[in-house]
Amino acid sequence: MLKLKKLVADNKGFIAFMLGMVLVRSALADYYLVPSSSMYPTLLEGDRVICDRTAYDLKLPFTDVILKPLADPQRGDIVTFSSPEDGTRLVKRLVAIPGDVVEMRDERLFINGQSASYEAQSATSPDHLTPKREYAGEQQVFREQLSGLNHSIIVMPERPAMRSFGPVTVPQGQYLMLGDNRDNSRDSRYIGLVKRELITGQVKRLMFSLNGDHYYLPRLERFGAAL
Repeated sequence: MLKLKKLVADNKGFIAFMLGMVLVRSALADYYLVPSSSMYPTLLEGDRVICDRTAYDLKLPFTDVILKPLADPQRGDIVTFSSPEDGTRLVKRLVAIPGDVVEMRDERLFINGQSASYEAQSATSPDHLTPKREYAGEQQVFREQLSGLNHSIIVMPERPAMRSFGPVTVPQGQYLMLGDNRDNSRDSRYIGLVKRELITGQVKRLMFSLNGDHYYLPRLERFGAAL
């Protein structure tokens, strides 16, 4: 016991620092490793993102219990949330808010009767396309713009996917999430709408990124990059 007390006394500064880091991570900000290609070309496998846990709510440290709402999630936000299907932590783009009427027709998104516009783009680099080990067919990149949405998406014409749904009216307190890699994302089309209390934070910036397909070399241009 004396040795333990001496160890604590000799390292109290380091212990206080570590406890502070744990508290910050649990209450203010967290980091999240992107495990899949569902958010390409925006988020890549191997990205480590910073999640702002206070973007929408003040939470009890070490939990997802909401103490006080701070702001409402908005269309276009990239958010982390617990899947209503099995509780898995996911990261997707918030596409529709309460009261929106949402429909998709052959990949084209409609919100409240208005169609999104789509501008064909070239991929920033092959690294920003779904890895060929996962999908070797054609990939097309478009800029999707509509009512607060302004981001790039990928579609895969040769891959079986849910390209049409709705119209669906989003109830109060719920949100519709889609992956930017539209034909390769298990999102609200499959797991259902997401309740407000399941949203755990907003992603605005990358911490760092490692390319697992190339010996985990760092993607230096993504270190600290804003989304």
